[in-house]
Amino acid sequence: MSDNQHNDDHQDSAHGEHAARPGDGLRKELPAEVPAPAPGAGQPPAPRPDESLTGRQRLVKGLWPPRVTRPQLIVALLLFGLGFGLAVQVASNSDTDSALRGARQEDLVRILDELDSRTQRLEDEKQGLEKQRSELQSSSDQAAEARKQTAEKERQLGILAGTVAAQGPGITMTVEDTKGTVQSDMLLDTIQELRAAGAEAIQVNGVRVVANTYFADAGKSVSVDGNKINAPYRFKVIGKPQDLEPALNIPGGVVQTLEKEQATVSVAQSDKIVVDALRQAKQPDYARSSSR
Repeated sequence: MSDNQHNDDHQDSAHGEHAARPGDGLRKELPAEVPAPAPGAGQPPAPRPDESLTGRQRLVKGLWPPRVTRPQLIVALLLFGLGFGLAVQVASNSDTDSALRGARQEDLVRILDELDSRTQRLEDEKQGLEKQRSELQSSSDQAAEARKQTAEKERQLGILAGTVAAQGPGITMTVEDTKGTVQSDMLLDTIQELRAAGAEAIQVNGVRVVANTYFADAGKSVSVDGNKINAPYRFKVIGKPQDLEPALNIPGGVVQTLEKEQATVSVAQSDKIVVDALRQAKQPDYARSSSR
């Protein structure tokens, strides 16, 4: 081997040793890598916030404070409005029955008796009409029987129309109004209640009450069909006394209404009441009989 080749090999070797030294110095200057600790190694796990609470406490914590959304609030308001409306409706309906719920047992029995009496009167009227029909069908002289029934019907209609006098059992009702607080509508309610209880003929202070009778206020007095009457107001009524008087004394009825107006009411039964105030028969202007 020549000297030049030997010198080249020596230089390459020296250059290789010189190139390796900087790397050795850089590795010595860097700190050794420290491996990352494994999860959970050397430290206890952090406790979860809810692990120390009981089941009931977690339930309360989840429900309170409530988290209300806008749709839930709207639905709640609608349900509240619906419930309030139903409550008002129930209260208004219950007011109409408050008088009966607060009535005594004897008052309720009397009301039931009055309803039974009205049913019985309707049944009697039905039987009477059926009897008339049977008599007309079975009579040998149907013409005479028809005339007889026509005369009887005319008498009955005359009593209802006020063109003939009438007498029979009934009641006398007197209303003392020293304060002047009794109004026409209260007297009209009295007439309606008496009719519903089966009154067949009525007169008030000498004025015969018929189907088209009207009442009106006239200062501190009352006008009946244009005739002014003053207190005391005296009703003479023909009908079954056992039906008429209880109808006036029912809870919340005529007597209690008048007494609330500081009026004094007295009712007396009698076996004979005379209704002798008469009305002139009036020919209708337009209505005509449709029978041929």
